[in-house]
Amino acid sequence: MRRKSSPVSLILVGLGTFLLVLAPMLAWYVEPRAAVNPIDIDTTAVYKGTGSVFDLDKAETVPGQDITVTQVVRGDVADSERSGRAVWDVTTTVDTNASLPAADPHDALEFMPAADPHDALEFMPGRWVTDRRSNEPVHCCREHPYYEGDAYLKFPFDVRRHDYRWWDNSLGAPVTLHYRGTKKIHGYRGYRFTGSVPATRTGTRQVPGALVGQPRRSQVLAEEWYANHLVELVVDQRTGRVIYAQVGPRRTLRAPGGTKDAAVLLDSRKLAFTAATQRDQVEQARTESGQLRLLGTTLPIGAGLLGFLLAVAGAVLLVRGRRDPGSSASPPPTLTM
Repeated sequence: MRRKSSPVSLILVGLGTFLLVLAPMLAWYVEPRAAVNPIDIDTTAVYKGTGSVFDLDKAETVPGQDITVTQVVRGDVADSERSGRAVWDVTTTVDTNASLPAADPHDALEFMPAADPHDALEFMPGRWVTDRRSNEPVHCCREHPYYEGDAYLKFPFDVRRHDYRWWDNSLGAPVTLHYRGTKKIHGYRGYRFTGSVPATRTGTRQVPGALVGQPRRSQVLAEEWYANHLVELVVDQRTGRVIYAQVGPRRTLRAPGGTKDAAVLLDSRKLAFTAATQRDQVEQARTESGQLRLLGTTLPIGAGLLGFLLAVAGAVLLVRGRRDPGSSASPPPTLTM
């Protein structure tokens, strides 16, 4: 008795096999290539808080001042495409109410460190260049300053529960951040990391001697010191996007060789993402994480299960087959006289 394959069974087996092959390709090939730092980024993050600020007009430190930190990040698409890296231009300004609203520094200069487009307390331009997949610093493309560490504007994709080295621009060096569990920001859960910076000498600045307790000297080369009371970052696990950030900077001056702060330039216990910035970061993290989850988990699992069911159904039909009436039926009896 001969059997013949049903076209439906062959189609089911073929489609099932295709989906079974597609599932691991989505998880192991497509999704990793989608998890890359963008080159056309254009975002603004705003921190707000209160603290003490040195008033140049009064020549003294004034407490209880409103402080705003604005960080603008824009991708240099041309340099990114040319180098194969993610090239981001970054400006950070620190303002009081007296110097707001701050002009957009991106429109004022080509990221030269000596230029200051307005009277901000601090103005820090830079260029951050990273490997698009690993997020590691790449030293090319007019990078400024020379960055090191695992994270700065964002963390690597697929964040782990261990320490990371976060670049502190004011310190000019990486700071170790420790994993502290999870925390929800506007209902969205992320990994929480914290750290701090002890008082560290970061440079020198020429100032009037009276400012650092040496009134008999008209000018002295005072020492600049920096500390950070607390660095707290909450990070989306899948994308590495920072959905909440809080810092506590303290910048002071000391007399040459001094062991105590003589003047406080800036001191705040808490400068944190505004509610609007938090919502924006959470919305983008939820969208980007969902896209990666779709490619790396949902579609592969769905394709794998559906492919298995179709392949099994096709195999069952293929085994059963169909009887061919023209060849498998018994011949009719012969009539004899």
